[in-house]
Amino acid sequence: MKSTECSHCCRTRYPILLLHGMGFHDRHPIHYYWGRIPRLLRMHGATVYLSGQDGNAITADNAQALVSVIEQILKETKAEKVNIIAHSKGGLEARYLVSTLGMGHCIASVTTLSTPHHGSRTIDWLLPRFAPIIKAGCGVFDSFRRLMGDRKPYTYRVICELTSAHMRKFNKENPDDPRVFYRSYAFVMKNPFSDMIMAVPNAVVYLFEGENDGLLTPANAKWTNFRGVYRSVARRGISHPDVTDYRRLPFRLYQPKRPKTLSDITVLYLAMVRELRLKGL
Repeated sequence: MKSTECSHCCRTRYPILLLHGMGFHDRHPIHYYWGRIPRLLRMHGATVYLSGQDGNAITADNAQALVSVIEQILKETKAEKVNIIAHSKGGLEARYLVSTLGMGHCIASVTTLSTPHHGSRTIDWLLPRFAPIIKAGCGVFDSFRRLMGDRKPYTYRVICELTSAHMRKFNKENPDDPRVFYRSYAFVMKNPFSDMIMAVPNAVVYLFEGENDGLLTPANAKWTNFRGVYRSVARRGISHPDVTDYRRLPFRLYQPKRPKTLSDITVLYLAMVRELRLKGL
């Protein structure tokens, strides 16, 4: 789909709520998390909201904070439900909202992008061997997160939540709600040089688990209605930050001919929201 198509093709029945992942806010002026995506969706008729939850709070705390966000959106729009599109850890918060917090009646869909639904075997290996170092580093980072606006940063506990054992427990406690439409997507980098910001983690995760987006393998991001592994038409692939358009640029100017390859990450968002519209969501 081209961004020049009709101005109402993303006008969904319910508003869109974008949930950001770990390590950032979605409204900070230095780093606008979602790049060109909110503006482009609005240009095509969507009603889009940002979530504003902490960057490094645990899943339960962030999900609880999101309850009032959703209630406010429903009040403003007079809608009965919202559609959630979530990146990374935001997908876990969306699922916790639906299942543990019982918000399934007001959430029409949950779309997860590079979400660690099954944890990380890399973290499984690293955490017990380097726990003191990791914990000390997380404490320093928590101080930085407070300066950036986090109310309850707890980076070490967040990392512990991303172990395979914790996610098995999480998945058992947070099953899908039949009232909610779920989708999941995965992405991969071509090699560590695809994105220098993610070069080291990509290489480390590749050593333990194989191809990944710099943090997660496709197997770990796979959930209900898995839509496959996406790559860019360029050789560099799609990194974890690329999924939210942090570069604010297309990968290439021409459209790909191969399936599940993208010239621009915004093309995928337009297609995802258009599908929600076609489903009456």
